[in-house]
Amino acid sequence: MLYLDNAATTGVRREALEAMWPYLTGTFGNPSSPHAFGRAAAEGLKGARQTIAKVLGKRATQITFTAGGTEADNLAIKGIALANPRGRHIISTPLEHKAVLESLDYLRRFHGFEISMLTPDRYGQVSAEELKQLSREDTTLVSVHYANNEIGTIQPIAELAQATSAPFHVDAVQAAHLPLDLDVSAISLSGHKVGAPKGIGALWSKAPLEPVIHGGGQEKGRRSGTENVAGAVAFATALELAREELFPDLSGFITSALEIEGAQLSGHPTMRLPGHASFVFEGTGAETVLLELERLGVICSPGSACGQGEVSHVLLGLGYSEDLARTSVRFTFSASHTPEDVDFAAQALKSAVATVRSSFSPH
Repeated sequence: MLYLDNAATTGVRREALEAMWPYLTGTFGNPSSPHAFGRAAAEGLKGARQTIAKVLGKRATQITFTAGGTEADNLAIKGIALANPRGRHIISTPLEHKAVLESLDYLRRFHGFEISMLTPDRYGQVSAEELKQLSREDTTLVSVHYANNEIGTIQPIAELAQATSAPFHVDAVQAAHLPLDLDVSAISLSGHKVGAPKGIGALWSKAPLEPVIHGGGQEKGRRSGTENVAGAVAFATALELAREELFPDLSGFITSALEIEGAQLSGHPTMRLPGHASFVFEGTGAETVLLELERLGVICSPGSACGQGEVSHVLLGLGYSEDLARTSVRFTFSASHTPEDVDFAAQALKSAVATVRSSFSPH
């Protein structure tokens, strides 16, 4: 089977497993404990924090470990908005991950925040000019994803961050292979998108944070709960390795897919994540195309793994009809894939769409 759903989750790297193994066996102490076992675990956690901070070009003391990207987004948005707000106004986009959108809705419903949404263009990008127009003196936070998980479009983060004086949060969960030394206020990351196990994430924030999980005051009071030391060590190892990877060229794959009648590339044609290609195919259904692709030996997805069968809010937000949005198919390659893998996927896609369409043709 050719696995092409790396935007949903990646396989765990051997190097990450080897790095975390000692913290699951001999060095298993609680990093808050004062004895030798605890001190050894605390040193592992400290090293992981320093490694991630180095990748980001930030201070290690500003890294907070979380249970994943969803928690990191929740902590960033709720934490910054409630810690030292300039007002009750937040700016974001309608294409954000549900972790961001639901956090914004919580602040609206329970804390009276006003949410302003930037208008994406047909490729999913938002503009610094509109952000400048929407920004106000009472804008407490701006939150814009670095790259979209469903359509792969990369946002012009540097331009956007310069267009406002408000704290700026970036959901970089899908963007670990892009430059991460961003001049922003907060960055969310997730381990299982880069080859670490599920259940570990991180938030870097130079802005004050009101915690959303209370208890023992771990992570300098920003996130209570005994830290996942083994996960943090694996995450740091995987993130460093991810920085060195090169993805296969998908230009030929995209050209081949667009030769299919009724095919459209979703997202930006050039400013998109490496290894990411997403399409809609008129006259098909994503579920049947995906089943046929799996029969042919290719595993991919209709889009976000967090959609739970819903029509993509991202595609609807770009103006796609509900029927067309239901035909979305996303391929996300890893750096380990070869040109032969790309060619195999291209031929399988053509065959799958043809088979699905023929099954619906009148006899």
